[in-house]
Amino acid sequence: MIRIGDGDTTAYKMLVDRHLQPFLAFATRVTGDRSEAEDVMQEAFVRVWKTAGRWDMNRNTRFTTWFYRVVMNLCIDVKRKRKPTSDFDEAFDVQSEGPLPDDMLRDKQKAAHISAALSQLPERQRMAVTLCYLQELGNRQAADILEVSVGAVESLLVRGRTRLAEILAAEKDDLLKESVG
Repeated sequence: MIRIGDGDTTAYKMLVDRHLQPFLAFATRVTGDRSEAEDVMQEAFVRVWKTAGRWDMNRNTRFTTWFYRVVMNLCIDVKRKRKPTSDFDEAFDVQSEGPLPDDMLRDKQKAAHISAALSQLPERQRMAVTLCYLQELGNRQAADILEVSVGAVESLLVRGRTRLAEILAAEKDDLLKESVG
């Protein structure tokens, strides 16, 4: 960050190359939209460039912790500004990637169910679950990002897992009823 603050574009490119993919995956999971996530990442890296000159090496916060916080807050802002969409709008969002269409459809349906279930969690539970289980961060780093204690993260995870299990169980029951009827 210090080198970037001094205008070192090579250091900036190295930082972007190292952090773009994992943080883009995180932003996509939080926003649920790849295009919005790309916009978030562009803004996040602009903020890195602008704040690098004021970066304090003596702070207790690691770069990745600070950057997760920046990306998380930008994602929350995007979601707040988002216009409601209908399922009909998303029906035409078809991509032709992957080996077999049936496998892709099954994977997409599973991801949609999980994403829908995650979206029903309160914001802090959703962030804790996303950081710890989808981004595979430790509880300590998630606590730093969320600015809460490790105990609070563990509590959020327990409540989040419990609520996800309830939501997914209800969906499973509804799907079984539909397939029988």
